[in-house]
Amino acid sequence: MGCGGARRPRNDGPPPVPPTAQGCAIRSVRVHLPAQRGELRDRHEDGHRLHHLVWRLGPGVRVCSSAVLGGGIGPRAWILNAQVPGGYPRLDPDRHLAEIAAAEGLTGPGAGLMTAADVAAYTTGHDGGVTATVTAGLGVRGWAAAPETDRPRTPHRPGTVNIVVTVPVALSDAALVNAVATATEAKVQALLDAGLDCSGTPTDAVCVAAPEPEPESGPESGPESRSGAVGAGPRPGGEPFAGPRSTWGARIARAVHTAVLAGARPDRGLS
Repeated sequence: MGCGGARRPRNDGPPPVPPTAQGCAIRSVRVHLPAQRGELRDRHEDGHRLHHLVWRLGPGVRVCSSAVLGGGIGPRAWILNAQVPGGYPRLDPDRHLAEIAAAEGLTGPGAGLMTAADVAAYTTGHDGGVTATVTAGLGVRGWAAAPETDRPRTPHRPGTVNIVVTVPVALSDAALVNAVATATEAKVQALLDAGLDCSGTPTDAVCVAAPEPEPESGPESGPESRSGAVGAGPRPGGEPFAGPRSTWGARIARAVHTAVLAGARPDRGLS
């Protein structure tokens, strides 16, 4: 399987990557992204050249997600957002994602998302230490509260608006769940601001990654550390709020809105 071929430049990205030696299934695309944005990789599957983003989180990170692989709340060592062909034929996406992760040498628990969108066309938003990375495929879209008669008889392709958010502070369980809701609200706002008459696609997914909280007990559990003041240290148990009017929720919302709006504008085309 070959891995050569130059990648088209992005307006906000690095120059094209020159062709490389043949014979590898997966190779790095040298984009030198900050860790918060993940690492762009490519692979060949069944005659298709596909991309995926990998976040190598390491120990001490929790993720709250609706991912098809490793969803829920818990420690995660990595996040994978993998592109698949349109008309995806497999019925075991979790196993497929695990295979891609294994080929990347990823170990331990992780979260895996899937999309038919062009992962290499990812967009990002940043606000106050929060980074949102979005892949937007909006060819199949609609409103969440659709009539029962509008439900298709066949499974939806994995498409989609996939959102990965990294937050530099620990969040409580409730705040992690709230962060996913806040990111979803910001996504819908961005889609409407982009002029799209929809709330998303049927298979959108969100991942929020944040450091594990400090223990509730101990010398850092006094009123100084709970005040949230600068220099007070981490808040035991994690930040309690991530709604859109909380400090960190507002940053999440703005970062997600920026990234989704950039990916969803009609002049980018819809895939």
